[in-house]
Amino acid sequence: MPSGSTIARRLLSIQLENLRERADITREAAAAAISVARSTVWKMETGQPVRLNPVLLERLCSLYGASKKEARVVLALAEEAKGATKGWWQAFTDDEIPKDFELFVSFEDAADRITSYQTTFLPGLLHTEEYRRSLIWIEFPNKPSQDVERMLAVGLQRQARLTDSENPVAIDVFMDESVLRRTAGSTQIMTDQLRHLEDVGRLPNISVRVVPQRVGAYRGLMVGTFVMLEFPPHPTAELTMPPIVYAQGYLGDLYLEKPEEVRQYREACVDINRLALGEADSRALIRQVAEEYAQ
Repeated sequence: MPSGSTIARRLLSIQLENLRERADITREAAAAAISVARSTVWKMETGQPVRLNPVLLERLCSLYGASKKEARVVLALAEEAKGATKGWWQAFTDDEIPKDFELFVSFEDAADRITSYQTTFLPGLLHTEEYRRSLIWIEFPNKPSQDVERMLAVGLQRQARLTDSENPVAIDVFMDESVLRRTAGSTQIMTDQLRHLEDVGRLPNISVRVVPQRVGAYRGLMVGTFVMLEFPPHPTAELTMPPIVYAQGYLGDLYLEKPEEVRQYREACVDINRLALGEADSRALIRQVAEEYAQ
């Protein structure tokens, strides 16, 4: 898998949890049946680092009544998780990439299509350095300058996918017009940021569209900010990572991967898409607001 062990572990966790719930077996009962601590089963089902013993996984599959095909998928995912190379983000400390966000970065790195809807700030992949720096100081006013610079380095590494000729990511960005008009840092920073946004929106793999204020209240504002990540097909269909919706929260991040949950966000995307300006008109609005900042 292109993203290393995180994606394989995440997909394995989904498989194991679904099999256990289908069998109507508690984590406590599963742990007791294979003579491990409950925390070990929890780690397996949440994609946490844990030793993936094939013998224990086979016993779990037998306990859950998994078919031969389902058991093969579980063991194949465990093997991929063990053999995958580390991702670039693992070279950074927890201060530079918080643990909760590290999971998102690994998903982002593996995705081949990202749909982002923003109501507050611009999406990180499209930040200029100064815009991003101003947001870091707002969120972490006491963070040492050297740590801020390292966090900026993370942002630059994330943005490399935008222009990667071998593995570019397709991005569909939707934002409320209020995002353009919310000053972060200074008017000069906003002018430069919006000009950058206009330029990057011309790349063939990036679409930037704005929902204008004249629309008034609409469903997307109630849904809130989210990012949908979709992944390339695996040579073995059963090992393809399903889409994930990520919603960042002040006290914790939310990852939604159940088909019904993802379906509801897709429906929200349809409504947002209907209301948003086209790409050319969005660029014109972005240019207009940039000029207002520059005055």
